[in-house]
Amino acid sequence: MVDLIVRDTPTLKGTIEAPPSKAISHRAFIAATLSPGLSIIRKPLICDDILATIDACRTLGAKIIRKNKEVFEVHGCYKILTPEDVVNCRDSASTMRFLTPICGLADGISVLTGDKSLRKRPMGPLLDAMRQLGIQCYSTRGDGRPPIIVFGGGIEGGETCIPGDVSSQFVSGLLFAAPMARNDVEIEMLTPLESKPYVEITIDVLCSHGIQVEVNSEYKRFRVPCGQTYTPSSHVVEGDYSSAAFLLAAASITDSKIRVTNLREDSLQGDRIIVDLLRKIGVEVKTGKNFVEVNGRDGSLQPFNVDLRDNPDLVPVCTALAFFARGESLIRGIRRLRFKESDRIAALLSEFTKMKGKIHVGNDMIKLEGGEKLRGAELSSHGDHRIAMALIISALGAKGTSIIRGVECINKSYPNFLNDMKFIGANIVERKLDR
Repeated sequence: MVDLIVRDTPTLKGTIEAPPSKAISHRAFIAATLSPGLSIIRKPLICDDILATIDACRTLGAKIIRKNKEVFEVHGCYKILTPEDVVNCRDSASTMRFLTPICGLADGISVLTGDKSLRKRPMGPLLDAMRQLGIQCYSTRGDGRPPIIVFGGGIEGGETCIPGDVSSQFVSGLLFAAPMARNDVEIEMLTPLESKPYVEITIDVLCSHGIQVEVNSEYKRFRVPCGQTYTPSSHVVEGDYSSAAFLLAAASITDSKIRVTNLREDSLQGDRIIVDLLRKIGVEVKTGKNFVEVNGRDGSLQPFNVDLRDNPDLVPVCTALAFFARGESLIRGIRRLRFKESDRIAALLSEFTKMKGKIHVGNDMIKLEGGEKLRGAELSSHGDHRIAMALIISALGAKGTSIIRGVECINKSYPNFLNDMKFIGANIVERKLDR
């Protein structure tokens, strides 16, 4: 277990390379696994979640070799194998939701499970959609949550429907498996698709592997022709805006100057909206082809009203920013945060209340009152990487010292976060505990 001591830090300065995109790394390894032949993946993110995906892909028949620190060779499968043991997705919902439909392509029975937190995450809508495509699949406890049993034998195909407001990962999982169904697959959204940019990333990766996906302009219906074959492709994984948002927000909170490189200006990542949001609240932001630079702010940060239903990973970082703005901010579209690594809404309410932050939670929104300085406190990460990082950057601008418990969970998405924060001058000290 690792606790972190964070003291108020007047300024940050330096240049950091953004970690590689977690979303793209997951998708690249899975598409390469489904592509017979050799694919090369350069500069993928190596974190707990991606290691879960790599190991799971190996259990399904892929040969994955790490050639050096930044290059992986993936020898894909001609046919998905029946796993010899359970597929342990650890704490990665992406791994489980992407691979569960793919397991329908094996001949035998697959069992997918994971850590305690993952076993609380909803899978019911995906299982229902898979059954409509002819796949026998069950939640072992009958509650729509992992462990999951999938009976193989192939995917019949046809029409299926799924809600779009639980997890876009369900749609991505179906899109990965659908090209190898016996008949064309059509997926209809029962409710508007949220987190649409993540599905766009999936389609982009599929396209690079020779897979055709047809989608209408409103993302209400997808059609995947059957009889398609994945082809090998190479990827260079770009930087992650979701993770970089914490660095950019930390500089904004402390009125500092930092540059974050490896961020594509033309990225498909939806969380690049953090750049526009920072500009709107009074932060001086400069962008180039491959970087984003914060150059301080023009006076106090301005309050904001933002809908993040397509960008749920930005809610914790935007919550932190709101407390350093003068006035009332509103963050809408938060309902799905109840079902992340933690109940993020409850976690944000609990921890920022300890820091004397004024926060009110409604049905699908958070109302935050900024202007009064946060106070240092003893805080919990709730075992959630994005909660931990939000608390760390908030503590940099708070009065006094904060102690944040259990920050090792940051390894889930951004293993080098603490080192990067120290490099740009954050006053933080790690304390390892024997428990």
